[in-house]
Amino acid sequence: MSDKNRLEQFREQREIQNEKVMDLDHLGIKRFFNMDTNTYRDGALPKQTKELLGLVASAVLRCNDCIDYHLEQCAKTGSTKAEIVDALNVALIVGGSIVIPHLRHATETLEILEEEGSLKVE
Repeated sequence: MSDKNRLEQFREQREIQNEKVMDLDHLGIKRFFNMDTNTYRDGALPKQTKELLGLVASAVLRCNDCIDYHLEQCAKTGSTKAEIVDALNVALIVGGSIVIPHLRHATETLEILEEEGSLKVE
């Protein structure tokens, strides 16, 4: 059994799998990944807001990997726990009760980010 927590394992596996995807050397895939990266850069909306939007969309679409990714990005861009929880409430309202299991997942990830000291808790 690994000494790594769930989020550390996710980070490691994501990096490995992203490398494998890039090694496919497919122009369309590379363009999509590039478009995704560029979407979250500062623009009319700041990166921080865009990551919160990505988190809401990920929760509504019920993708735990995406939730973890965007929670990390929200923490990195300076969102506080209160801001993140408020965004997750929007996801719950938009997505309904089917989002609850993913809200539980997000709550556990927030705890891990807090333990790591990555998350601002106001």
